[in-house]
Amino acid sequence: MDMPDKLAAIVEEFASAPRDVVLEMLLEFSDAVRPLPPELDGHAGMEQVPECQTPFFLKAEVTPQRTVQLHFDCPPEAPTTRAFAGILSEGLDGATVDEVLAVPADLYQRMGLAAAISPLRVRGGTAILARMKRQVTESQTPEGQPSEG
Repeated sequence: MDMPDKLAAIVEEFASAPRDVVLEMLLEFSDAVRPLPPELDGHAGMEQVPECQTPFFLKAEVTPQRTVQLHFDCPPEAPTTRAFAGILSEGLDGATVDEVLAVPADLYQRMGLAAAISPLRVRGGTAILARMKRQVTESQTPEGQPSEG
């Protein structure tokens, strides 16, 4: 398994969609970004993704159950970038650490987005995914690892 079922379904939906429908689908996912919880107001504790053309902030938290909670902030005027956040949120929020870390780096190419949006935007989305995975890796502590034996 290379990615959680929810994300795999989203990837398949995009990959099989006609090119003229892909942009509409992206716009729908831009609406899937939940508002930030109060403790993240002002981007406290969030990381900015400078590879994005627009101000984009993220925070990936690992719960004691080793599932991942995702928080994104991106202005509504950047629907494509918000769509990346919406796709990750819909496909990965609540997934296990191992599932998140197994997501392939070429996720957006597998979705067929490279044919529908600019390479610069695809690079921004890829940077979001990479930073999210790094945060998940860094937030794991020895106590959070399964015990051996």
